[in-house]
Amino acid sequence: MTHHFTLLQTDGQCRARRGRLTTPHGTIETPAFMPVGTHAALKALTPAQAEELGAQIILANTYHLHLRPGEGLIKKAGGGAAPKI
Repeated sequence: MTHHFTLLQTDGQCRARRGRLTTPHGTIETPAFMPVGTHAALKALTPAQAEELGAQIILANTYHLHLRPGEGLIKKAGGGAAPKI
């Protein structure tokens, strides 16, 4: 499966759009609330709060994850490299 964006609806007056982003890890309805995880950790929300707020995705900087904790620990914890687009 590849990454795919499906445009579902547009607004002619303000150019807003609604869509669906499909990835190998799941589907995200857009627009979406996307909290940012610094070093893969949400600082202002617990995981339960993020779920309660409807977060379908968490943004994380892979360079930060490369620096700390590193690919080895991420792989050991069950994570892996994202597929190339």
